[in-house]
Amino acid sequence: MDKQQVRARHIADPVPLGSYPAEDVTFLLKDLSQVKLEQPTEDRERAIQSGVHYSEMLPVEYKPAKAYLKLYEETLQATAEKVALAAGITAELIVKKKGTNLVLVSLARAGTPVGILIKRYLSQIHGIDLPHYSISIIRGKGIDENAIHYMLEKHPGSQLQFIDGWTGKGAIRQVLIEACDTFAREHQIHLQDDLAVLADPGHCTDIFGTREDFLIPSACLNSTVSGLMSRTVCRDDLIGPEDFHGAKFYREWLDEDLSNHFIHAVEAFFGQISAAAKQGADKLYIEPPVITWKGLEDIRSIQTEYGIDDINLIKPGVGETTRVLLRRVPWKILVDRLDNPHLTHIHLLAEDRGVPIEVYPGLTYSCCGIIKSIKGETE
Repeated sequence: MDKQQVRARHIADPVPLGSYPAEDVTFLLKDLSQVKLEQPTEDRERAIQSGVHYSEMLPVEYKPAKAYLKLYEETLQATAEKVALAAGITAELIVKKKGTNLVLVSLARAGTPVGILIKRYLSQIHGIDLPHYSISIIRGKGIDENAIHYMLEKHPGSQLQFIDGWTGKGAIRQVLIEACDTFAREHQIHLQDDLAVLADPGHCTDIFGTREDFLIPSACLNSTVSGLMSRTVCRDDLIGPEDFHGAKFYREWLDEDLSNHFIHAVEAFFGQISAAAKQGADKLYIEPPVITWKGLEDIRSIQTEYGIDDINLIKPGVGETTRVLLRRVPWKILVDRLDNPHLTHIHLLAEDRGVPIEVYPGLTYSCCGIIKSIKGETE
């Protein structure tokens, strides 16, 4: 028996978590629902920038305002078909490149709804039913190796396909590359470190539906569009050597949950976009896109121009900028142009929080959020 099987034997089966149907995804996460982990935004920001790792606490989950929920619904109606096409292209490209002996592995939590969309697309359009898990990966701490061992033991001989929502400056892709290198070195098991995403505005992967930096509606909300799951947590006093990384399941938010509503709204378009998705994937397969990390070059220029000590204070792309405005302490927002149709919600959130918006011509992304500097290490 090899090292992989010996290790996996001691890892307990996961408990049911999240508001998605069990057939859509299995969360390989330890349930920390009863632990008080939330910190107010200002306190959390101060702690992060003073050296406390961001994965050791959680932002407070706030009930979205009515105006913001209305905007989410309008955005979903306007972009559901576009999201469906991006998911379809990504799904088609995965199968073209890898075949069907696969396990879909979403990176919690933004990757989870995308993984479900890819799984459902392949099931509806091709009759392929792939296993799908959601696991934790954390900048500065790496990937959840217990989750990797668990999946390899459950699905011997299958390839793991990692999935996320979108790319920013490529930080998680870099963590994934490093994690796979470490896993190969320590366990002699080689994982493919490519990352499938709906949108790759950072130009740091070659499996994607689009490189346009548009608003994926699931970036608008927090747990209520992510299966009522929190961000993942990795803290020594809570996560033992044989545990999965942890997360909270906000069962008390069931009445507010839009997670399955988002999936249903997007998958309704799968039938009508499937031909275009196959054509899009064919083109990307025949002419593989170049990984240039172009977005990271933009971020370094912004860092220099604004005199920002820590590059992690700069969060590029619509999704990351949304997150900055929702759960961090923003300093300012940079946009490529003021009339960008993808940025209506950014203007709304910035106005609500009193955050200035500046035009930054030539930006690779639609926008970029800059976190207010306090001091020290940041998320």
